[in-house]
Amino acid sequence: MAAPLIGYLDRISARAGETVAVKVSSLLGSPYEADLVRVVSGDPNPAGPGMRLDPVPSSFAKRYPSRAQAVHRGSCIRVPAAGRLECGAEWTIRVRVQPWLLDDTPRVAICRLDANGHGWLLGMTRAGAFFEQRGPDGSRRCALDAPPQLRCWYALGVSVTPEALTLTQQPLQRIWGADRHEGQSTVNAPAPRAADDDLCIGARPEGLGVSGVFDGRIEDPQLLRGADAAEVETPSDALLAWWDFSIGIDGMAVTDRGPAGLHGTLFNLPTRGVRGSRWTGDEVCWRHAPRDYAAIHVHSDDLEDCRWETDFAVTVPDGLPSGAYGIRLRGEGHQDVIPLYILPPRGTATAAVAFLASSFTYQAYANHARANCDESYMSRRAAWGGYAHNPDEHPDYANSTYNKHPDGSGVAFSSRLRPILTWRPGFLTFDDKRGSGLRHYPADTHLLAWLDHHSIPFDVITDEDLDNEGVELLAPYRAVLTGAHPEYHTPRTLDALQDYLGRGGRFCYLGGNGFYWRIARRPDLPHVIEVRRAEGGIRAWAAEPGEYFNALDGALGGLWRRNGRPPQALAGIGFSAQGLFEGSHYRRLPASNAAENRWIFDGVEDQTFGDFGLSGGGAAGFELDRADPLQGSPPNIRILARSEGHQPHFVAVPEELLTHVKTITGEPPAELVRAEMVYFATACGGAVFATGSITFCGSLPHNDFNNPVSRILHNVVTRFAETPAGQGP
Repeated sequence: MAAPLIGYLDRISARAGETVAVKVSSLLGSPYEADLVRVVSGDPNPAGPGMRLDPVPSSFAKRYPSRAQAVHRGSCIRVPAAGRLECGAEWTIRVRVQPWLLDDTPRVAICRLDANGHGWLLGMTRAGAFFEQRGPDGSRRCALDAPPQLRCWYALGVSVTPEALTLTQQPLQRIWGADRHEGQSTVNAPAPRAADDDLCIGARPEGLGVSGVFDGRIEDPQLLRGADAAEVETPSDALLAWWDFSIGIDGMAVTDRGPAGLHGTLFNLPTRGVRGSRWTGDEVCWRHAPRDYAAIHVHSDDLEDCRWETDFAVTVPDGLPSGAYGIRLRGEGHQDVIPLYILPPRGTATAAVAFLASSFTYQAYANHARANCDESYMSRRAAWGGYAHNPDEHPDYANSTYNKHPDGSGVAFSSRLRPILTWRPGFLTFDDKRGSGLRHYPADTHLLAWLDHHSIPFDVITDEDLDNEGVELLAPYRAVLTGAHPEYHTPRTLDALQDYLGRGGRFCYLGGNGFYWRIARRPDLPHVIEVRRAEGGIRAWAAEPGEYFNALDGALGGLWRRNGRPPQALAGIGFSAQGLFEGSHYRRLPASNAAENRWIFDGVEDQTFGDFGLSGGGAAGFELDRADPLQGSPPNIRILARSEGHQPHFVAVPEELLTHVKTITGEPPAELVRAEMVYFATACGGAVFATGSITFCGSLPHNDFNNPVSRILHNVVTRFAETPAGQGP
């Protein structure tokens, strides 16, 4: 179901003089209005500061004509040069397939069809394999009554002559207790006139998109001369075409080893680096044994790029302050605000403080469908004037890396070239009984509203910018602040943050479960991130054995902790426990009263604080981090405060457990349920302040920003911002 008025941008951030393309789909019967707003607060809860979108004069602000733009989901491999292919009178198809989802819908393994649907296609239904030839003078079809087993490999073969065709389905592994899952059938009928058009693997072309996506894995499609030709392992005289998916696993191109070189390209980014029919477990990295990974997994809901046309462009004017902005679209009572971060001019800083937007985390969770858009949720959304759309209502825009594909495999890729409903001011994630229920982008506006309220000048940068530009992007700033959940990072972002600290930078990690998952990117796909949910960690799905290495960069995916870079080695604390979206309070520890740390708590008299807030009702909640010297917390770390009083549903994270009662540290599992607020100095006059909780920033707006949580952060940020580099905090 399409939203009435929605859009996306070709980039998430820009500097003065740079141009942003705005892509809009409008189902309205009249033009829509567009303008620019500064996003100060994205929380619609009337108990807090409320939504605050400040209009900003802009040259593009005007009315634009409405037009609908379609979304084409579903992946495949397209071979646009196949028109040069001459099969002759007698030829054979060989392909290996592993179905993951079958029903009565024909699911296409390989086809060659023209615009009129004439040609041929080979595929499967729940009944078994089928092959069909179609022409303007008729058709012939062969189908098997041999129901295949899901997630098992089969060799499909088609022998084609002018008089007959023969279809075979042969299992490539033993299936105990199964019968009729293999078969052969011959149809004696004259062949219709052949089509001469492009070829598609894994789906059937349909306009600008595809249909009949296989929803499973495909390996070694081959076209061979002669009837009933055998599958080849090396190029031979019989070979017409062989798309060997083991070549270039880290890229978008598909190589044909046949004589004509009919190379293909991926459409909508199906998953590579997955086990093929030859995988034995002897190697678990596709780089070491690519022929073991000569498969591609296509999905009916893959979406790499909506490919919408540009409706208008926005050139960032000189002098526009750095900050969080939005391109606002309005018409007939509908509204969409598409986020855009404005960076300061390259190589400069316009403030002492930088907010590092967790754009990779926003993207990993993009369009997370949680199956919670019930009557209570919708009533609160309407009453508060929250963002009007939820991924449960709009599956067209594809889901997040926290969801699964229809065939049960995990979503490994996320693109930002599509409408992202969760990445909007006013989006409600939970029907939070004690707060607003915000996460990610809108939750981080609690910090932006706090900075605005206290008139603390700040610039905005993003994870994506940091990955592209490195430590030099951070170097001008005396202090860098994260949001509530900087969970997803690349090697380059971690390197940049580590180098920044090594140069004397000051860092405020204001969330929980940060620096947790490793992601991959490629320069030729800057809009895409990849995550492999390898062994360990809190996971929405588990990567298949042997599929822990990213396709985009070939590196081991999964937790940064299992890649030798635990969060404690950067921020002093790391993920320790998780519960429902509820919060509790902190209790001060003796270190908070030590002379060298007392300034952090200046003006805070109570020994407990934070039992309030717009995120779960408390400053210490949902996901909690703690110090651990075994994982890299520095010896000079000072634990200033520790959370307590958590609800019974909080548990230690699985990577801390050896058994159900024994942890790696030797502490009882229940004792790992704690958030720790810490501080430590680094070399060259730098320092780190970390809060250990996702819900911390949600407590900042309480009592009009006048509360102990707000005071503590104000003490830290102003001290960091006012102290010259190299002179300590």
